[in-house]
Amino acid sequence: MLVGIMSDTHDHLDNIKKAVAIFKDRAVQHIIHAGDYVAPFTGKEFYEFIHGFTGVFGNNDGDKALLNQMYPGMVHNQPYSFELDGKKILLMHEPYRIDEHAASGAYDLIIHGHTHKVYSEQRGSALILNPGETCGWVSGRATIALLDLNTMLPEVIEIR
Repeated sequence: MLVGIMSDTHDHLDNIKKAVAIFKDRAVQHIIHAGDYVAPFTGKEFYEFIHGFTGVFGNNDGDKALLNQMYPGMVHNQPYSFELDGKKILLMHEPYRIDEHAASGAYDLIIHGHTHKVYSEQRGSALILNPGETCGWVSGRATIALLDLNTMLPEVIEIR
């Protein structure tokens, strides 16, 4: 299964549209968002994506009630653990206690955002991945990631 991973969209609708277009073009089957959507109106950009979506709230997501309405049942408090295509995934925004979670051996994949920096490292049985920032506001580099859950090899894509 191919998943599209993003974080820190921070209301950048153009980049969200571009990311979703890339996910559609590459036949992504599930989007994972590591938080900081910011405004609830960003949800409508994902409506055309007919496959699954799982996300967590970030530290800049203030209107959680309306975000829950725009992303019904899809955005969770962090950390959020779930299983997808036989892989145990831990999703969070802030990368707190990553070492502890990785050392537990309970997860195949740990995804976080918050730092706005692309990061990928294998620690024990867990791949730790930060797709960077989709918005591009902080680093000047707008990125998303694709991950084939069979190979566990991430591909970072720069949005232009």
